[in-house]
Amino acid sequence: MTDTTPLWTSDALEAATGGTLSGAPTPITGASIDTRTLQPGDLFFAIRGEARDGHDFVAAALARGAGAAVVAEDRAQDFAGVGPVLAVPGTGEDPVLGAMRALGAAARARTDASIVAVTGSVGKTGTKEALRHVLSAQGATHASIASYNNHWGVPLTLARMPAETRFGVFEIGMNHPGEIVPLTAMVQPDIALVTTVEPVHIEHFASLSAIADAKGEIFSGLKVGGTAIINRDNPNYPRLLAHAQASRAGRVISFGEHPEADVRARRIVLRPDLSVVDAVVMGIPVTYQLGTPGRHTAMNSLGVMAVVHALGADLARAALSLAALRPPVGRGERTALAVGEGEAFLVDESYNANPASIRAALATLAGIETGPRGRRIAVLGDMLELGPEGEAHHRDLAGPVEAAKVDLVFTAGPLMRNLFEALPVSRRGAAAATSADLLEPVLSALRPGDAVMVKGSNSIRMGRIVEALKARYANAQAEPPHAAAR
Repeated sequence: MTDTTPLWTSDALEAATGGTLSGAPTPITGASIDTRTLQPGDLFFAIRGEARDGHDFVAAALARGAGAAVVAEDRAQDFAGVGPVLAVPGTGEDPVLGAMRALGAAARARTDASIVAVTGSVGKTGTKEALRHVLSAQGATHASIASYNNHWGVPLTLARMPAETRFGVFEIGMNHPGEIVPLTAMVQPDIALVTTVEPVHIEHFASLSAIADAKGEIFSGLKVGGTAIINRDNPNYPRLLAHAQASRAGRVISFGEHPEADVRARRIVLRPDLSVVDAVVMGIPVTYQLGTPGRHTAMNSLGVMAVVHALGADLARAALSLAALRPPVGRGERTALAVGEGEAFLVDESYNANPASIRAALATLAGIETGPRGRRIAVLGDMLELGPEGEAHHRDLAGPVEAAKVDLVFTAGPLMRNLFEALPVSRRGAAAATSADLLEPVLSALRPGDAVMVKGSNSIRMGRIVEALKARYANAQAEPPHAAAR
């Protein structure tokens, strides 16, 4: 954090965690679990990860300016004389992670902020960022960074929340049933939003309905009288509605293009670099420009407007703010590339993938105008955690590729080869086992006028292709292409 106001006093730290401070901590202005991103004044939590024990990095954290380090009581003696430490008791489960949860709970208890929790199979990070963007213009706003949405990301985000926060926005994710319940219980949202339900992490669930039930867990943490916000267009709307009605919610707000949606899009105009949404928000006509393109982001913006209304914030200011919204890195970021004597256009969708998000990315690619002799190129990596139907889910992307009029497809991974082989020969670029093997085929294929979109699951590391394209074809002065004629 850049603010030098102490986030936690020594007394508050000991009271919240049951720990004992030794040494003289410097003012605590933030919280961290990673020495690579730690800032001076951060409280360093030495949690145990899957591969490493945070206690191995305590000395480095303190050397880099951590205000203090939170360590397990039985390890405290290891750091005598190294710097200030907060020794926390506990056995069994990681006591440092337990202390971070306790501090997060204390942060939630001490604030009068209006808290929003966001989940969904697709679009939760983009929606969280949109909410951060529009609410920051109306009051002190605290939100998850990146995709800090799991068992350590949520309590860490809570522990970082200043007491004077007006709006808090928390992303909540899951891979298995039951994971959302403890997270939403920590956050205790005033408003809980589900963007949509799609076959993501389906290998851990018996059916799509089971995924809907898992997403519906977010309503269990709502404060009494809170607001549940649900996508009215999703086929699982009735199931999500049942979860909301069984919770402590005082009201339910729906959004979408459905004629009965409370926040309804009357018309969406899609452009390659923006969208225009003509909506009715709880009976109030609102037309706004959205700085991030794509139908999926336009639909999620309706959920954002539903949250703004539920908070009692200024709808008009929120609508104006959305025009300046830009996609996060890896989630639709656009870059013009200098290729030969002309330009090509890169759409970076490399942060994760599932059938719904790839379909959305292909639809966005379809709206981009190519230059003379330019082509639409999709570079796609495996989608993971799709269970026994994984091969079919990849093969079924042939239809959306055709509908998007994609000219050339490059694939990375054994699952995505099913798509490659389902395509006509004229659309096949190259298929490779890994993203590293695909680098040169993609780089050498690019020519002026092309529009290329890159997407795949995180572990396939499609981001390396994005970085390689930017490095070889850097063009800081280039502007995105104009809208395609429609």
